[in-house]
Amino acid sequence: MNTHLSPTRIEGYDLARALAIFGMVVVNFKIVMTLGSETPTGPEWLRVLTGLIEGRAAALFVVLAGVGLSLVARGAAASGDAAQLAAVRGTIWKRAAFLFVAGLLFASVWPADILHFYGWYLGIGALFILAPNRILLATAAFLVLAFVGLVAAFDYEVGWNLDTLTYQGFWTLEGQVLHLLFNGFHPVVPWLAFLLTGIWLGRLDLGASVVRRRVLTGAAAIALVSEAVSAGLVALLSGSLSGDAADEIAILAGTGAMPPMPLYMLAAGGTAVAVIALAVGFSQRFSHVPGHRALVATGRLALTVYVAHVLLGMGVLEAFGRLEDQTLSFAVAASVVFYAAAVAFSVLWTKRFGRGPLEWVMRRLSG
Repeated sequence: MNTHLSPTRIEGYDLARALAIFGMVVVNFKIVMTLGSETPTGPEWLRVLTGLIEGRAAALFVVLAGVGLSLVARGAAASGDAAQLAAVRGTIWKRAAFLFVAGLLFASVWPADILHFYGWYLGIGALFILAPNRILLATAAFLVLAFVGLVAAFDYEVGWNLDTLTYQGFWTLEGQVLHLLFNGFHPVVPWLAFLLTGIWLGRLDLGASVVRRRVLTGAAAIALVSEAVSAGLVALLSGSLSGDAADEIAILAGTGAMPPMPLYMLAAGGTAVAVIALAVGFSQRFSHVPGHRALVATGRLALTVYVAHVLLGMGVLEAFGRLEDQTLSFAVAASVVFYAAAVAFSVLWTKRFGRGPLEWVMRRLSG
């Protein structure tokens, strides 16, 4: 899921990607292993912590994809060479097609797949790589507001069995369009806004401490204010309600990822940008810290680790009969064990081969 097309790397972005992988593994293990339990058995602090990660790790991935697009467009933008720009866009579109097809294949095993959505984000994002900042941010805002309009006009839950998180009609044309654009796990409307935000972020010099501090302060403020406003609205509006009405208010004014309402988009986007700024700063100042290089290597194998956490991680748990009806503590422990193994593998693999196995396949097929 790395979109860099040049050999130039910024280790802070790889570190942020590694953190996103860890969050993704924890969330997905938790969801699958405790599915059906309204309140998974486990310490309260662990429930709160894993709840905060939900919807944030994937958003971080998408923002990082936008950063990658911005970085690869710099050369074409600086040169003004139309042929170079066309070549960059062509490569992005090839990778987008690869991820879309690979994601659809993977969705037969992992219905919560993000790769096929990711392919669409990249494909559309290629059109925006030279767009002015005001266009990027205005389009991002439009997508967030457009989703509210879609929710008002259409039934968001159509096709869903939310108790089992299964989607009926996914393989039909209508189901594909609805799932992809509106009510899937990571719908293009409004999730493309994360990628456009990343393109904007990638144009900033995060290597400069003054820029990084401003970005971090602004992003953290957006995330914290969004969470506070959400908590206040939910308490105020649902205080006199009960049952389904209170639940609906909590969803619409909440910061949960499904449906991705404006306060969620602001909270998750702000969190993602803040994490990226922190990761870049950390890599600049503390690259010598033990474990840093290992996490950077893991970030570079993002696509491989993403697929492996389902096929290998969950596959092993299923083989031992420990994939379902587990406690939250066991689910988190299993995710930590898998991630530790992934980090070790990433270190050994990158020392010998450089690119991850699936990253190598994608590069061979798309250039």
